[in-house]
Amino acid sequence: MVKYKIILTKTEHEQLIDIISKGVHSSQQYRTAYILLHSDEGKYGDKITGQEISKFLKISMRMIDRVKQRCVEGGFEACLERKPSEEPKERKIDGDLEAHLIALSCSEAPKGFTRWSLRMLADKAIELKYVESISHETVRKALKKTS
Repeated sequence: MVKYKIILTKTEHEQLIDIISKGVHSSQQYRTAYILLHSDEGKYGDKITGQEISKFLKISMRMIDRVKQRCVEGGFEACLERKPSEEPKERKIDGDLEAHLIALSCSEAPKGFTRWSLRMLADKAIELKYVESISHETVRKALKKTS
């Protein structure tokens, strides 16, 4: 297990004290501030063991290690802020394809079937060259949206 050593500057230490003592911050920022303050091995810190921090804050040792790692590898500011969420994926179904799927699902089912299944709709959309590839789950989501 890699041990990360936290040494804060005076300004970083003061910034953490400000987070704890004033203003409105997220619980994650409070928790991170407490972890960093108690893990500080510099001249401004009051270093205590990870077990004591864990017991005091009622969090796991793994959480403490992740905060230390993020601070050392990503920097002080990155440690205090939440990770940005992933970019939203591009939708495979546009309005045109959605209209075709709705029209197809409202049409008469293929011979031998009483109604369309999601897999049959997906296969038919590919067969009619509405789209190159599509899963039955994507078809389900599109049709569920329109009820």
